[in-house]
Amino acid sequence: MFGFPDRPLGVALIGTGFMGKCHALAWRNVAAVFGGPHHRLEVLSDATQEAADIFAQQFGFQRATAHWQEAIADPAVDVVSITAPNGLHRPMAEAALLAGKHVWLEKPMALTLQDAEAMASLASDHPGQVTMLGYNYLRSPAFQAARKMIEDGEIGIPLAFRGVYDEDYSADPTIPWSWRMTHQGGGLGALGDLGCHLVSQMLALMGPVTELIAQTQIAVPTRPSSDGPKVVENEDSAMALLRFASGAHGSFATSRVARGRKCRLQWEVHGSLGTIVFDQENMNELWIHRAGEAGFVRHLTGPEQPDFAAFCPAPGHNFGFNEQKIVEARDLLVAIAGAPKKGPDFAQGLEIERVIHAMAKSNGDRMLLA
Repeated sequence: MFGFPDRPLGVALIGTGFMGKCHALAWRNVAAVFGGPHHRLEVLSDATQEAADIFAQQFGFQRATAHWQEAIADPAVDVVSITAPNGLHRPMAEAALLAGKHVWLEKPMALTLQDAEAMASLASDHPGQVTMLGYNYLRSPAFQAARKMIEDGEIGIPLAFRGVYDEDYSADPTIPWSWRMTHQGGGLGALGDLGCHLVSQMLALMGPVTELIAQTQIAVPTRPSSDGPKVVENEDSAMALLRFASGAHGSFATSRVARGRKCRLQWEVHGSLGTIVFDQENMNELWIHRAGEAGFVRHLTGPEQPDFAAFCPAPGHNFGFNEQKIVEARDLLVAIAGAPKKGPDFAQGLEIERVIHAMAKSNGDRMLLA
């Protein structure tokens, strides 16, 4: 039986945006939900000292710095949460590994496949340090329950996967240009920001991909900026057809310009004995069809599903985005204490990167991954 680290760990957080706050909430609440020691929020780093000071006080960190290298090097720090822009993921993660720290890194893993390969290689040279990538959608009770149903054969042999992840945060062509729309700052576009989440779930449900063919699209070629129109370098949307090692096949689509879609991370698995359907916009529901039934049955999340009861004893009460992150923090901590890693660690993250970069590269050509 694995538990938590037997002493409080010192935490450094780099970045204070949407996911930085999410990490801070997880670190503050993981012990209250799951037990174990309350961990020390030691150092917060942001781009300026003023911002770092403000957020250190708000998030409850003891010290603040505008220099992320100082946060990583701090001897009181055992684990580093990295929520900085994509272009800084590799240097920050590698510095943390070389400093002897555990690493909790937000997705996407890196700008390029070569960067991800180098990071996975370095992590393999430091087996005593735990790495985890921030694929928190893998932690929802509904997803965990669906994954177990498939593993237990409740819908028979998986035959096909259909998935989409659509949002509309870039649908308006007047939205200003940003670093997210460049190869140097953002890496991939919709594939790196959204599609990688769908791939993480797809691989967990269906196993490895052996081949694919894909197309990408830049729907808004230029965007306004204070310096005039600037070119959008990475994809606004992507679609792919896939073949899995099992012989099953699949379809994949992702877009950051899908009007009206807010977090449509939706997938269905067709099995020989049934079908499972999930949609993140209705993340507290699973729809299940079994052979012999007339249609689908709606299943609400509840304490019988993994990790739900740790937050609430009553079925039908909604689970949320930040709760998923607290479960992820728990998984990181028990792995540090010696439990098997639930991942994705950097090695598993590299497999996700191989799929999305193959999609970006395909341009209608068949790509072999195994």
